[in-house]
Amino acid sequence: MPISANDQGLPVPDGPAISPEETMVEPLSKKAQKKAAKAARYAEQKAERRVREKERKKRKRATAQPEPDNEDRVVPQSKRVKLDPNSQTRFGARLVIDLGFDDKMTEKEVISLSSQLAYTYSANRKAPCPFERLLYTSLDGKTLTRLEGVGNAGYKRWTGVEWWTESYEKLWDPPDGHPTADRGTVVYLTADSDTELTELKEGETYIIGGIVDHNRYKNLCLDKAVETCVRHARLPIGTYLAELPTRKVLTVNQVVEILLHWNQSRDWKEALYSVMPKRKFKRPEDNRKAKTTEVVVEEPG
Repeated sequence: MPISANDQGLPVPDGPAISPEETMVEPLSKKAQKKAAKAARYAEQKAERRVREKERKKRKRATAQPEPDNEDRVVPQSKRVKLDPNSQTRFGARLVIDLGFDDKMTEKEVISLSSQLAYTYSANRKAPCPFERLLYTSLDGKTLTRLEGVGNAGYKRWTGVEWWTESYEKLWDPPDGHPTADRGTVVYLTADSDTELTELKEGETYIIGGIVDHNRYKNLCLDKAVETCVRHARLPIGTYLAELPTRKVLTVNQVVEILLHWNQSRDWKEALYSVMPKRKFKRPEDNRKAKTTEVVVEEPG
């Protein structure tokens, strides 16, 4: 006679007894079998697909063409560069970006300008021979709103930078009666000036018009310089880049980069060539296509 669990003194599980028939697993349907087989094949081929994808990306990088220059776009740095302050030699002059043209730009142009300002700060911070002081004036309106909305107002964390809501005239006519610059040492850089800039001098202040307008407004910065009674000058682009065949409007950050390169090399030709997009220069075969070429290159304003 078979011995029960009770007879053996073993605990009896609660609930109804499970028959052997109920413990059998029902076979998968044909559809489920196909689905399971497909999933298994996908898992087996996963490693092989990864290898193929890596090879494809490697070939793509090897044959990739350099991106065309886009002066309105700023490419962010993927990694922060740790600087050794002892490796930098500061140029004892102040650089001012005049943001007093807010009402003359579209929303898209304000976005572009905000990016250029970030690149301007980065270029000066990382330069071997940066300007001693960097100042942004007339910060208000759409530009201020844009900067406040980017990176949780990250512009406020820029080091060694001053932000003024007032005009650059505060340099020599401050409310507190303590000027930080003499009007005679201020130079507004504008392509419309009839005076060519020959050198940068320590102890002076150089102003760049902070505007993106694709040259819609003629004499804008020149008129402002005359109105505020400060000197004005243009970069010596025509003198050193005579082979540049097309009209070129420089961005704010490009002008700053040129000045920073000059601080280091004291050579305008080298500074200009190091910043200007190479595709803009005339190639030797272009000499056979035209007898005369107008050369007009302009910085903002």
